[in-house]
Amino acid sequence: MSTETQDGDDLEDRVSNFLRRNFPQIQMHGGSAAIQDLDRESGEVTIALGGACSGCGISPMTIQAIKSRMVKEIPEIEKVNAHTGMDGGDDMGGGMEPSFPGETVDDGESDEGPEAPF
Repeated sequence: MSTETQDGDDLEDRVSNFLRRNFPQIQMHGGSAAIQDLDRESGEVTIALGGACSGCGISPMTIQAIKSRMVKEIPEIEKVNAHTGMDGGDDMGGGMEPSFPGETVDDGESDEGPEAPF
């Protein structure tokens, strides 16, 4: 195993540990945080928040905190991209926009909501 691979794995471990250590509330509230991409040469990392983070009202604040704190705590990281999947990304399984009863969805059908059981 080369030193470069070991250093790279160490960087990935440090990013994962940073997320677990600094943002335990993500998992406590049913969300998840995963490294989607890590470019060691440019120092750019992409984090995907999924699960309960998709559609959560405070996820934009969580993302901003991750972006500002990670570059301060991990010197090799120059830029952080983070998203919840609500912006159209489907890598975390939560990329669907919510629909509401009576709303017309993209496929042209009207969502009338659930049928009454009686």
